[in-house]
Amino acid sequence: MGMKVGLADFVKPTPHGAKWGIGGTCVNVGCIPKKMMHYAAVLSEARMDQKNSGWDPNFEAQHDWDRMVKNVQSHVKSLNWAFKTDLMKLKCKYYNSYATFKDAHTIILDNGKGKVEEVTANKIIIAVGGRPSYPGIPGDKEFGMTSDDIFSLKKAPGKTLVIGASYVSLETAGFLSAFGYDTTVMVRSILLRGFDQDMANKIGFFMEKNHTKFINGATPTKMEKPDPEGRIKVTF
Repeated sequence: MGMKVGLADFVKPTPHGAKWGIGGTCVNVGCIPKKMMHYAAVLSEARMDQKNSGWDPNFEAQHDWDRMVKNVQSHVKSLNWAFKTDLMKLKCKYYNSYATFKDAHTIILDNGKGKVEEVTANKIIIAVGGRPSYPGIPGDKEFGMTSDDIFSLKKAPGKTLVIGASYVSLETAGFLSAFGYDTTVMVRSILLRGFDQDMANKIGFFMEKNHTKFINGATPTKMEKPDPEGRIKVTF
């Protein structure tokens, strides 16, 4: 529309060091990688349909987590690049910097590498998206991870406890189960709070029937790792 526009975007790394490029939650740690992993899970479960349809699928084949994550992240990076080039074509100035207010029309930009600058604007729009929350218990950031980490996780998670019963939790548990990992969901009260509970309970029933386990009415109180090379111990 002819306005002079700047865009500041900066990702603070997770406690495990995960960070990503431009495009926000959906592109980097939301719907795009989740849909790709969900589709990979659907392909795994479709082997039974293949068998019933006259094909001869290999049920002994093991899922290659590393190859999947590399392809997911390659696609995400291509989208990051496309957003950058689109901004350049539209002459929108991109700042890969953390923005804070100095006053009503001045923003301080810190790129995290020692460069700090100020920009001024007539109008300032805040559209920062969201990040997952931790339960605030001992060991949560040290031993736990969030959906911000799972989509770029280099090593297969193996046996996994998913804490919470939001749609992000259930989606994650669903694709981990489909890949053959021993997966349990810890539910504090109900599945999918705020959604139709008839449907939520049907989803829970379907997941249990398809190898996802549930611990109901439970809240974690601490996480620890007695053996540095062993598993994480969760008290609830």
